[in-house]
Amino acid sequence: MTGQPVISLENATKTYGGIAALAEANFELRPGEIHALVGENGAGKSTLCKLIAGVISPTEGVLRVNGEAVSFSAPKDASLRGISMVYQETSLVPQLTVAQNIVLGRERAFNSVRKVRNSARQVLQRLNFKVDPSQLAGSLSAAKRQMVEIARAVLNDARVIILDEPTAALTPEETDHLFDLMRSLKKSGVAIIFISHALEEALSHADRISVLRNGRMMVTGPAADFDRARLIRHMIGEDLREESKAPASARPARSALPVLQVENIRMGSMVNNMSFSIFPGEVTGIAGLIGSGRSEIARVIMGHTKRNFGGGRIWLDGKEVRYAIPAHAVADGIAYVSEDRKLDGFFDTLSVADNIGLGWLAKFGRRTALAPVTRMRDIAREWEQRLSIRGLGANQPVLYLSGGNQQKVVIAKSLAQQPRLVIFDEPTRGVDVGAIAEIRQIIRDIADSGAGVMVISSYLPEVLDLSDRILVAKSGTIAAEFSRAEATAERILHAAVH
Repeated sequence: MTGQPVISLENATKTYGGIAALAEANFELRPGEIHALVGENGAGKSTLCKLIAGVISPTEGVLRVNGEAVSFSAPKDASLRGISMVYQETSLVPQLTVAQNIVLGRERAFNSVRKVRNSARQVLQRLNFKVDPSQLAGSLSAAKRQMVEIARAVLNDARVIILDEPTAALTPEETDHLFDLMRSLKKSGVAIIFISHALEEALSHADRISVLRNGRMMVTGPAADFDRARLIRHMIGEDLREESKAPASARPARSALPVLQVENIRMGSMVNNMSFSIFPGEVTGIAGLIGSGRSEIARVIMGHTKRNFGGGRIWLDGKEVRYAIPAHAVADGIAYVSEDRKLDGFFDTLSVADNIGLGWLAKFGRRTALAPVTRMRDIAREWEQRLSIRGLGANQPVLYLSGGNQQKVVIAKSLAQQPRLVIFDEPTRGVDVGAIAEIRQIIRDIADSGAGVMVISSYLPEVLDLSDRILVAKSGTIAAEFSRAEATAERILHAAVH
């Protein structure tokens, strides 16, 4: 990791409407180095990486590749220089197959379907990613979409690979494999930048770590020079005091009637006789590996995915329901915060106010001929304040908000519907440590208000911190149930795997 940097940024600044998303940042990436970027949402991490990847151009400053000053007008210019970026919210074309997405941008004038599929299969097998090259990208889970993005970067023979939250959608086993892959690429001279909110990943796997705060580079140094407490101090300017979960005894007494009751639900091969109940005023966590049926059951409940004919029964507040479309579930008081906020959580080109207002309208404005715009904006302003949604202006598109603030918009859009049941799927994925604490407090407040809360998460510390009761999904059914007092990470993992 010596010699001339493969990438260097000199006094790089990027402004939007006179506000700096990145200010006078200096950064170097050495050949064959794994370099972690950490910081709160909105700190400038993605902006810095997008400058390197050619997605945006700096307002001021110089970008050098192997010592040569360059000016990229599009990501393809960066790709020709051997720079690839794998985004947190994937950029796959859903109507194309996995194989077509992997070779996208490298096609020949005349393409053989068999050769394209074989090339994709070879790179997927090399990476040990179990993805069918002939499958449509739009039908993939978030984890598998991430795998396809990484495979595409590797096939492009990139010398610089930028990974934005690469492990957010991966299981522990897939995460270990990814870092093994990163170390293998490093040995071949590939330089890797990875953005992560899991500070332990940066400390364990990076050679160097850079910390950004409010668009400014605060510190860069060998990973061995940092610990979690020091990283957090540089990220937020102070020590983070994490509030522990209120003990179960502080919760209201459980209602005898569940807000939601699921009995013997079956959906294809993914959900197999799954049964459980969600009670008002209680946070029920659902843990399990990707593919265990935990996210699929949420979509069945919402009417997003159809269960098998005769495939079980669902009751809401004691009344049997079967939703044809999610709008009917919303009308009955069920809100769903999806695991992929960009894909189906918000309208990215609309403002914060418009997104929240449309969430309210979906439930309360269904019978109105004209949208009550003033009422919608009042509701939006109230939830912006209640959830402390921070942006660069009232009319800023949600696309340009930080990940944590985007997630708050999705939650606010759902809470504006005054739901009786809220289903969270990976509620803090891609969210910084400060916003994680805020979102977890929001979830607790929802339960304290008397609503039922279901939290699906692959991050065991989150399940243990939030839940009053924990269900473990495995092979499409509920394999175990633990009270908060009984639950440990070891017991949950054992139930999920064995």
